[in-house]
Amino acid sequence: MIKSLVVTILMTFTLQAQIPNTKQLIVVSTQNWSTPNGTLQRYEKTDAWHKVGKAIDIKLGRNGVGWGIGLHSIPINAKYIKKEGDGKAPAGIFSLKQAFGYFPFVVDYPYEVYKTTDHCVDDVNSKLYNKIVDSTKVNVDYKSKEHMRFPKDYYKYGIVVNHNHIDEAGAVKGAGSCIFIHIKSVPTAGCTVMREDEMKEIIEWLDVSSHPLLVQGTVGVVNKLMKEIK
Repeated sequence: MIKSLVVTILMTFTLQAQIPNTKQLIVVSTQNWSTPNGTLQRYEKTDAWHKVGKAIDIKLGRNGVGWGIGLHSIPINAKYIKKEGDGKAPAGIFSLKQAFGYFPFVVDYPYEVYKTTDHCVDDVNSKLYNKIVDSTKVNVDYKSKEHMRFPKDYYKYGIVVNHNHIDEAGAVKGAGSCIFIHIKSVPTAGCTVMREDEMKEIIEWLDVSSHPLLVQGTVGVVNKLMKEIK
């Protein structure tokens, strides 16, 4: 099963879309593949790339990072590849989808207000795997999901990371699902997290016309991935 999944993921990496002409980057770097701690730095491009704001300390997957499915290629001999339930955040280059939260937030970037009935499906046996759905409007064939709104403030503000074709056709079953940037102070099952004020500042900064991307991985991986971005 695991060997089959790895082969499927490696094949998927050869079929990724072209990296868009971005002018905004969220760059998350870690010191090694197993640490749950990292640093986030924003960048903007005018004539050249320049830093925006101060670097912030973040948490991510409790077991570190592993190659995910995004806009990048993957080394053929990669040792760490993300799988469902492995507690790793995805490494690579990823487009960003909508921001979200519990209440309206006036920003220029696409933003969704989620309800308690909205779920992100992480059940690999579901036809809705790695999709965000309103459970009152779909055939609920899943037994496992993320609640997009619940009593804790973790998803009070967040951003959907386009890992493994979230909300799209082509999601690879078992390759990891429901990856977000959101609020939290401790390591996660695979998301990248920070304080509420930091999260809101990033959402306010995002510009959809700039095609913002997340670049994430170890320092060495990030340095190599940055060379793939024009």
